[in-house]
Amino acid sequence: MSDGEVVIQFEGVTKKFGEHVILSNLNFEIYKNKITTILGFSGAGKSTLLKLILGLSLPSEGTIKVLGQDLAHLENLALREFRRNFGMVFQYAALFDAMTAYKNVEFPLKEFTELRPSERDHKVRHLLTSVGIDEFGMRKLPSELSGGMRKRVGLARALALSPAIMLYDEPTTGLDPITSKMVNDLIVDTAEAHKDRGLTSVIISHDIKATLKISDFIAFLDRGRIVEYLPAKDFVNSDHPLVQEFVHL
Repeated sequence: MSDGEVVIQFEGVTKKFGEHVILSNLNFEIYKNKITTILGFSGAGKSTLLKLILGLSLPSEGTIKVLGQDLAHLENLALREFRRNFGMVFQYAALFDAMTAYKNVEFPLKEFTELRPSERDHKVRHLLTSVGIDEFGMRKLPSELSGGMRKRVGLARALALSPAIMLYDEPTTGLDPITSKMVNDLIVDTAEAHKDRGLTSVIISHDIKATLKISDFIAFLDRGRIVEYLPAKDFVNSDHPLVQEFVHL
C-alpha cells in the first residue's frame, strides 16, 4: 500500500522484554499529511509502539525510520534534539499543575527557542486562541479547566515547536461523548490547518467509532502484530474476524 511520502517506517520490528514478546515483526508505513490510527484491544502493544516511534525505547530486532532517520543510530543529545519533530498530546493532557494554561504553552518556547518575550507572547496567544482558549482561560491553572479544555491546552503546547508529527495517546479516554467529539473535531481541524506544511498525525486509540470518522488509515494491532492495515473507508469491510469483532462491539 502506498499513499505518498513515507514519514514513519517499521521494518521487521520486534520488541521483547526478556523472553516476553510485546511486538512481533511489524512491517508498515505511515504517510505524510495523513491521520493514521493504531487501533486495538488493551494490552495489544499500542503504548509500546508509541514509545518506539518517539525513540523512548529501541527495537529488539528490526529498524524504525522516522523522517528518514534510524533512531537507533542517534546519540542521546541528537535524539533529544530530533524529538522536536514530535508534538505529543498525552492521555490526560499532562499539563504542569503549577503553571497557567499560558505558561504551559510558553514553556517549550522558553526552553527550546530564542524568541524574544514579545514574540513568545504573540505565539502563545495565537496557539491558545487557535484551539479555542480565550484570555480568561489562558490565566487558569489546569485544575480550574475542564477535561476538554485541558486537552485544548495540551494540543496548543504540542504545536508550539511546529512539529512534523503529532502523536495522540488515547485522546478521548475518560471524556464524555460531547467532549470526545470536540477533541476528535479538534484533531481533524488541526491536521487541516497545518496541511500546507505536511503535518502527519498518529493516534493510539481503542475508540472504533471515532477512528472510522477521523482517520485516513487504520492499523489494527493484536497481541503485538499488525493484522490489518487499510484506508479507513475500507477498514469496516475487512474480512478479518478480529477486526469485525472489534467493529461490532
